Amino acid sequence: MSVAVPVQARFNPPKGLARRVLPGFLTLIAMVLILVICGMIQPRIWSQNGLTLIMSPIVALAIASMAQMVMMSIGDIDLGIGFFVGMVTTIVATLLRETPLLGVLALAGSVLAYALLGALVQLRSVPSLIATLGASFIWLGMGLFVLPVPGGMAPDWLFKYAFWKPPLSIPAPVITMLAATALTWFVTRRTGLGVRFRSLGSNPVALTRSGGSLVVTRMLAYATVGLLGVLAGITLTAEIGGGDVNAVPGYTLTTVAAVILGGGMFTGGRAVAWGTLAGAVTLGLLTVLLTLLSLSSNIQPAVQGFIVIAVLAGRLVVERMTR
Repeated sequence: MSVAVPVQARFNPPKGLARRVLPGFLTLIAMVLILVICGMIQPRIWSQNGLTLIMSPIVALAIASMAQMVMMSIGDIDLGIGFFVGMVTTIVATLLRETPLLGVLALAGSVLAYALLGALVQLRSVPSLIATLGASFIWLGMGLFVLPVPGGMAPDWLFKYAFWKPPLSIPAPVITMLAATALTWFVTRRTGLGVRFRSLGSNPVALTRSGGSLVVTRMLAYATVGLLGVLAGITLTAEIGGGDVNAVPGYTLTTVAAVILGGGMFTGGRAVAWGTLAGAVTLGLLTVLLTLLSLSSNIQPAVQGFIVIAVLAGRLVVERMTR
């Protein structure tokens, strides 16, 4: 004999899930609305070439935002991700093109440096803000040492990727962003490593009692951030065709905004990969929309800030409704 389940109980999601999902869902709606408005202003956007054109500059931002999301899931913030991505472009445009083995070793060393930075934060109790801010000057100096002025050239295989046209009229940047998001989601939500990351950010005492090492976990988290930063730098090199350590210093705060828009928190313990992707794409599309509206570049940052604040205000309302 079957037991009748009240309709309200069947459709009411758990409040914890609602608090985690709804902010990202709100940002996703904002992203779709902005994309629709852009398409209404310029219908050519609704083509493979049009979507590729507006999405290409957002790929590196989306992957860098994934890196910031991992960092914020453990309760830290990375203030050096912008210069790190810029430094990677200088390595890719010079060493990786001319001496591939040396270039791969340099990129692997960059990831190792990030892991050691995590050990410094954990062992010496150095605030992540201070450690990553100091590291940003190291990334800047290394980038200027490798390539003092913007230049170099992306490897041939990166040029082939930049001009790749997938079948079924699917824009290549969309495939790259979805693949990076799926991989990050799998690691952070479906593996024991992701559980350890979130535990370090929300309840490090419980992580220690369960036998986990705080040092090893933070080093692995920082290494993951470094790996995603390298991927962001490679895709950025494909976009700009060369290297420039000062290419994207604004990524530092933009990636933080993308994570918050996507449902992340400053206090750690939460990682919403698809929400972070929606946040990054929304921020990227805002620039496209304001350009299509012929808005002066002098006032664009103020308008972008107003829209971001409006979306965040909407998120606060949603979170209060789900309590």
